[in-house]
Amino acid sequence: MKVLLRWFGYVWAGPNTLLGIAIGLLLGGRFERVDGVLEIHGPRVAAALARMFVPALAMTLGHVVLGRDRGVLEITRAHERVHVHQYACWGPFFLPAYLGISLLLYAIGRDGYRGNPFEIAAYAVDDPSTRKRKRV
Repeated sequence: MKVLLRWFGYVWAGPNTLLGIAIGLLLGGRFERVDGVLEIHGPRVAAALARMFVPALAMTLGHVVLGRDRGVLEITRAHERVHVHQYACWGPFFLPAYLGISLLLYAIGRDGYRGNPFEIAAYAVDDPSTRKRKRV
């Protein structure tokens, strides 16, 4: 049953995973499979993450984690795996839910990133020594 649920999570998050793979290919990233998740890094991936509205060290799309470099992917692995699980649960609804909550929080004057329940859950698993290094 556990294997069936895992495969369902891969399929349910599939459209987001394909988006992550496409972005990784377009940016010429290096692909590595770690614990069933594709981790993609490289100079152009790093530049794109640095230019985001909320600059990031890493970002998850389905079962793909885009990171600035291999070291960052190691540091952020636990945090990003929470997002992988969230995608497996929410599937194609994850991005609209995440963005909708963030926009609502910004609209009422709160931090749409740190106040987002998806991020709160991911930061809850972080090692306290890495928290200050996460957001750039």
